[in-house]
Amino acid sequence: MAKALYEARATGRPVPPFTDDDPALDVHDGYAVQRELVAMLTAAGDRVVGYKAGLTSAPMQGLFGVDTPDYGPVLASTVYGDGATTPGGAFIAPKVEAEIVFRLGSPLRGPGVTVEEARSAVAEVMAGLEIVDSRIEDWRIRLADTVADLASNGAVVLGPPVVLPEDCDTRLIGMAFSRNGELVATGAGAAALGDPAAVVAWLANVLGEHGVTLEAGQLIMTGALHAAVPMCPGDRFEAEFDRLGTVTLHVGDA
Repeated sequence: MAKALYEARATGRPVPPFTDDDPALDVHDGYAVQRELVAMLTAAGDRVVGYKAGLTSAPMQGLFGVDTPDYGPVLASTVYGDGATTPGGAFIAPKVEAEIVFRLGSPLRGPGVTVEEARSAVAEVMAGLEIVDSRIEDWRIRLADTVADLASNGAVVLGPPVVLPEDCDTRLIGMAFSRNGELVATGAGAAALGDPAAVVAWLANVLGEHGVTLEAGQLIMTGALHAAVPMCPGDRFEAEFDRLGTVTLHVGDA
């Protein structure tokens, strides 16, 4: 399964859902595939620079019938700066989400990491635009499929880093999301597991169970603040965040 996903990333040709052939595949199987896929990608020269959390909102958890988020790695090859133009044909079935992104200033290793400890470990905060993509045909994913597929991670565009005052509550950071100049969604930090810092603590604790430490300097993508919006060649996306400023993505021609 990892080899199939690796080849799908390279060729741009999606694969049928693994859960079609084996409906018994569960989230633990998905993470086993994910680990093998990450090993293949890093052996080919990529590297893990952080982690993303998905399914951090109650509606998305309800859609998959779960009560907890999922996660995947952030790969160096998928990180873009503000205003970047991504090739229109670089993805299979891309959608765009706005979210709050942290960069850690100190390591976190679970279990037992608290929300306050996670908040204290954050050095910088950034406005982010995540491109979610699926190497599974037509987004016909169940939980094991998306987990195996690096939590459907495609790429991330990061705005300039901001150092927030200690009394800033990221739950209350508002966001307005536009596509081609038209407002299409709004959101706030609290949409991500009730508190973006809680996402960091959750990741630290879940990864700690597998002996993985969140390292200083790593990115933590805390989850979408609204429903994903389809991405087409020629689109321009912009997310305006309170306190964090604006981040923009241009999509090239196919």
